[in-house]
Amino acid sequence: MRALAPERRRQLRSLEPCGTASLRPADPAAPPLLDLASNDYLGLACDPQLERAAAAAIARDGVGAGASRLVSGDRPVHRQLEQGLAAWLGRPRVLLYPSGFQANLAAVQALADRHTLVLADRLIHHSLLVGVKASGAQLQRFAHNDLSALAQRLERARGDAPRRRLLVLSESLFSMQGSSPDVPRLAELCRRHGAALLLDEAHALGVLGPGGRGLGHGLEGVSLISGTFGKAFGSGGAFLAAGALLGDWLLQHSGPFRYTTALAPPLAAAALAALGAIEAEPQRGAALLERARRWRDQLEAAGWPRPPGEGPILPLLVGSDQRALELQRALEQAGLLSVAIRPPTVPEGSARLRLVLRHDLPSGTLGRLLAALGPP
Repeated sequence: MRALAPERRRQLRSLEPCGTASLRPADPAAPPLLDLASNDYLGLACDPQLERAAAAAIARDGVGAGASRLVSGDRPVHRQLEQGLAAWLGRPRVLLYPSGFQANLAAVQALADRHTLVLADRLIHHSLLVGVKASGAQLQRFAHNDLSALAQRLERARGDAPRRRLLVLSESLFSMQGSSPDVPRLAELCRRHGAALLLDEAHALGVLGPGGRGLGHGLEGVSLISGTFGKAFGSGGAFLAAGALLGDWLLQHSGPFRYTTALAPPLAAAALAALGAIEAEPQRGAALLERARRWRDQLEAAGWPRPPGEGPILPLLVGSDQRALELQRALEQAGLLSVAIRPPTVPEGSARLRLVLRHDLPSGTLGRLLAALGPP
């Protein structure tokens, strides 16, 4: 710990919701902060409809599920949520998990073992890397979103071992970069080379793709989709969406599913209500993407490097840890919350301010942000 530089130390802080898109620090004298940090893209976490659904589930089913679903059984809301997601995503089978980390562990272990070669985007989420390590598979990493490099690795791997199991890992929206791969091309590459594709759609679902169904929706080459409820769905927990055979394999063999208490019924009920809201109001996601385009245009016009991608995550790369922390403090003084992201979360020398848009930000927020940032 003594070797950890002060600008690399993380600290916990208390913030509580206090109105639309706002969080209040623990200090009662401190002013509220407009939320440009969380992943509540559609502003559903404090939506009254979700709150009522969670409260009704508590009254009906209690707070916790009590045990694994294989021990104490499903609650009706578990099955309703899985069936609703399966229909929405066009996937035969959906299985719920208490967290996205557990879902990604389960996904990798379902598709890889010690005989598998895993080809992973260099910037995939830590949970996927932990899953590869747990599976015993061999790991090779390709440059971020560089599908030409991936194609070369796939061709080489097939030439070296024509029958070897191959697995490709990527995300449809990378949480610290704001970028997305060409998912149709990615899926076609995997299909052509007989490689399974695990696509983490955690940050895309609800916002990107047709009706917010993600960038992998309807693509034949996507073997397994990982998604969470803790972001655009405003709740908590996660799921895997698979074909019938792989879904049954997960039920029979997935340790992260079998050996953990089931997703809490109130969270499942809130996620089900969020799914209904997303289906009923797809314009929320479309409006958020249009707002993200305007923000990118204005940040670029102000002299900042244009944040990559098209989604609601807009990283401002500033290089040094100290500069990122200085900008975080400047924004907080202006009543805006955006957190400095530093290594090891991002590569050395690429510290950034991670700006996150949400559907319910008040008008004028961008002007406040540009004034607080000052010149690049």
